[in-house]
Amino acid sequence: MRSSNPIFSKDLNISNSYTLSERTMSISGTMGKLVLLSTIMLIAAAAVFYQFSLGRLDLVNIITIPSAIIGLILGLIISFKPKTAPYLSPIYAFLEGIVLSSASCFFEAQYRGIVSQAATITILTVFVMAAVVFIGKINLSSKFYSILFIAGLSVTVFYSISLILMLFHIPVSYFSSNSTLAIVINVVIALIAALYLIGDFNSIRVGSENNYPAIYEWYYSFGLLVTIVWLYLEILRLLARLMSRNSD
Repeated sequence: MRSSNPIFSKDLNISNSYTLSERTMSISGTMGKLVLLSTIMLIAAAAVFYQFSLGRLDLVNIITIPSAIIGLILGLIISFKPKTAPYLSPIYAFLEGIVLSSASCFFEAQYRGIVSQAATITILTVFVMAAVVFIGKINLSSKFYSILFIAGLSVTVFYSISLILMLFHIPVSYFSSNSTLAIVINVVIALIAALYLIGDFNSIRVGSENNYPAIYEWYYSFGLLVTIVWLYLEILRLLARLMSRNSD
């Protein structure tokens, strides 16, 4: 089974990789791992926010960049080596919390209350998408996954190119603009991230129904956390654009 999420898109080939005596993956077990990873991430985020509130901006900047780089490396390792997820995903979640808090502090300093709004919208979206999959039990076609994968890959390429350009001090107007076009693009990317949640939750349901090994609870919870963080950042950026336009 393939998912639209690049984290889950690799054919796992795990149908015969466990014995009948081994505990298998469950939806509740995966959600429990997600709660644990989210808690670790929030602890790290709270620590960074505390340093930010004390005015230690240099310290925040110093730890954010290495955390982002190491987190990216760990994320790639986990995505290609699922069995490392139980050991590396908690570390990844901690580093992600540092990066996430740093970005949130930046926006909160400009637009008071924006973080709580973005977090609320993200949480509501996650619950709605989970209900659609687990209660509605929709059937996703391979075409849906293919289209969503291409859309996600396009966003990844766009962000990667933008990052490279900014590293060479070449400005990318999308990230500093609150134009109508920038808002529309932001909305589209946020919708793609939200639809990815459907693919992620469906992958978790399929993994549970097909009795994947319990170790994949960590793998799928890690992938779901990546999507949730992505969605939160897109909503945060979108709200900032809208607030900026209202203040003009």
